[in-house]
Amino acid sequence: MSKKQNQFSRRDFLKTAGAATVGSLLGATETVGKISASSGTGLVVVPTGPFGKTGARVSILSLGGMFDIPSNQLLLKQALKWGVTYWDTAASYEGGRSERGVGKFFAKYPETRKKVFLVTKSGDRDPDGLTRLLNRSLERMKTDYIDLYFVHGIRSISELDGRTRGWAKKAKAEGKIRFFGFSTHSNMEECMLEAAKLGWIDGIMMTYNHRIMNKSKMKEAVAACTEAGIGLTAMKTQGGWSFSSSSETEPKLVERFVERGFTDKQAKLKAVWGNPNIASICSQMPNLTILMSNIAAAMDRTSLSAGELRLLDQYAQETASSYCAGCSTICETALPEHVPVADVMRYLMYHNSYGECDRARSLYTHLSTDTRKRINSLDYSMAERKCPQRLPIGRLMREAAKVLC
Repeated sequence: MSKKQNQFSRRDFLKTAGAATVGSLLGATETVGKISASSGTGLVVVPTGPFGKTGARVSILSLGGMFDIPSNQLLLKQALKWGVTYWDTAASYEGGRSERGVGKFFAKYPETRKKVFLVTKSGDRDPDGLTRLLNRSLERMKTDYIDLYFVHGIRSISELDGRTRGWAKKAKAEGKIRFFGFSTHSNMEECMLEAAKLGWIDGIMMTYNHRIMNKSKMKEAVAACTEAGIGLTAMKTQGGWSFSSSSETEPKLVERFVERGFTDKQAKLKAVWGNPNIASICSQMPNLTILMSNIAAAMDRTSLSAGELRLLDQYAQETASSYCAGCSTICETALPEHVPVADVMRYLMYHNSYGECDRARSLYTHLSTDTRKRINSLDYSMAERKCPQRLPIGRLMREAAKVLC
């Protein structure tokens, strides 16, 4: 893409994406046509890059399918048109409706399947459960194979063993999956470092954002996975929400990004894309407004300046005590009885930051009755003293018990 085309995309697509937030999607369609005409070679689309050493190339923006896909078929069509060809979902999302929505699209447009790098996830770990869920996912999504199959949400590499490796090898030999890996929200760095030693993990999806990307252990983990040829997909790239908003840097950030023509959300995506070892960003984009805004940021390859990155890092440090970094082995082992602190913090984030109240409550109520009782009664003082983020764990756990019950 030439510099002139890149500038056109940024100026016009970003302007339209901003207008779309107040409901103007007609202008968005017109702008896409202008961008297409300006290139002289067809529609300007999201760039692609290598996925580790697998030999596959993926779009640097991935469509996170954690929404009612059957009712969003137009969104899938537009995502594909604009080059968002990496689609991610899971067997559990929307009670299976997300996978069925993908299947509905492929059934209607079967020729598009070969254009999509398709990812789904299993909540089971044992070979029988993996087989059962994989076969169900294949049937739901009307496809013969999955490009990348994840074990979903591991907290320790010990959840994968020789049986897992044997299962993945067999599924590949049968042509049901091309690549295998896992996603992780908790203890990401440890999981990544250990995975890099295994020699049979193709891809990892992990929490990765401006709050944790500069931490030495995360840098070490990314470097180890890159050396091992593992493709990395970043999720939770907005860095959650702040439990408090006492930051002197935030107004400076907003002002600076407005001057550059970015929203703060687009800037946070750009911060992640600044690391060439991150193959793609997975973002939940359930409507055209969010899809267009993220595509605009992806198409414009202007990098954040060193000063802007410093401001983001400063903001992350100022609000560190308001963000759970997922290092659950530290806080949970300090408690007199086990409760999944990092998971509950994530559910509270879905509720307070994402507005996904039903999903947050559903996840919380899947905890055992005994666990939910303990959440309200435990003394969290030792865990709070050990928390690197200085998070008010006790107050937040009790808040979660109140709003998610």
